[in-house]
Amino acid sequence: MTTPSPAPASGGRPRDVTDALHATIVGQDDVVEALVLALIAGGHVLLEGAPGVAKTLACRALAAAVAGTFRRVQFTPDLLPSDIVGTRIFDQKTGEFATVLGPLFANVVLADEINRAPAKVQSALLEGMQERRATIGPQTHDLPAPFVVLATMNPFDSDGTYPLPLAQLDRFLAKVVVPYPSRDEERTIVDRFGAGEPPLRAGVAAAADVLRWQREAHQVFVDAKVRDYAVDLVRATRGAELVAHGASPRAVLALVALARARAYLEGRAYTTPDDVRDLAPSVLRHRISYDDRIAIAGGDPEDVVRRIIASVPAP
Repeated sequence: MTTPSPAPASGGRPRDVTDALHATIVGQDDVVEALVLALIAGGHVLLEGAPGVAKTLACRALAAAVAGTFRRVQFTPDLLPSDIVGTRIFDQKTGEFATVLGPLFANVVLADEINRAPAKVQSALLEGMQERRATIGPQTHDLPAPFVVLATMNPFDSDGTYPLPLAQLDRFLAKVVVPYPSRDEERTIVDRFGAGEPPLRAGVAAAADVLRWQREAHQVFVDAKVRDYAVDLVRATRGAELVAHGASPRAVLALVALARARAYLEGRAYTTPDDVRDLAPSVLRHRISYDDRIAIAGGDPEDVVRRIIASVPAP
C-alpha cells in the first residue's frame, strides 16, 4: 500500500507558520514546534513557565500567522462560565432572548493562568476542548474550525490557584515546559523588543490551509513497530517507580497524532521511532500522577519521565 506524500499541493505550508513564529519569538524552539504540531494534529497545548518568557506572545503570533481569530481570557477566581462560553440576554424591544457568544468562539483561545479559575469555569472550558462545541442556555453551538486552546500556567506562584484535575490535563495534547532564555537569546530579545514590539508576521496561511494540513496529516504512515513503540512507552508509565497513576490510552492517541504531525511538518510520508521518543515527554509529563514518596524524597517528575522513556527500547 502506497502512502500519499504529505507535501501541501498549494497555499500556505506548516513550515511557513514555523518561520513566522521564529521571526517574532527568540529561541523557544520546543514551544514553537509544539504549537505548530498541535495545530496540525488538532489538539490543545498547556504551556508552563515563568512570567515574561513569551508564552502569550507565541500564542498571538500563531493566531496571526494563520489569519485566525484570537481571544485571550485572563483566568481569575471570580471568573464565571458565562464569561467564557457566553450568555443569553433579554432584548426588551423584541421580547426575546438573544445569545451573546463568549471568547471561546475563536480559532486560537489563550487561557492565561488557567489554574486560577474555579472548577465550574474549568469544566465549561473542558466541554469546548473535548466536544468542539459549547452549550449556552438551551442551545448548543459549534466552535469555529480550526480550534485550539493554548493554556498557560505559572509554576512558581501557587497562591490562590486551583489545581487542574488529571481528567482535564488529559485533554491537552501536550504540555511544554517553557525555560528561561540563554544569555545570547536574552540579548537578542533586548535588541528586538527594546524599541517596542515588532509587528507580527500575519497571514502566511489561512484557516482552510490548516484544515487541509489536518486531513493530510491523518494519512501519514505509521508502521506497526512505531505504533507498538508508542503503546509500550505509555504502558511503561503504569506501575513505574514513584508513579501512582500512569497515562491513559488517550496518551497513545496523542503520541501517534503528534508523531504524524511532526512527519508532516518535516515533509515525510512516514513516522519514525525518533518522532515518538522525542515527543513522549510533552505527551506524558502531565498525564502521570505521583505518589507521596516523590515529595518526601524531593525527586524531580521530569527525571521520572526520562527514566520511563529510557527503559523502553526503540525498534
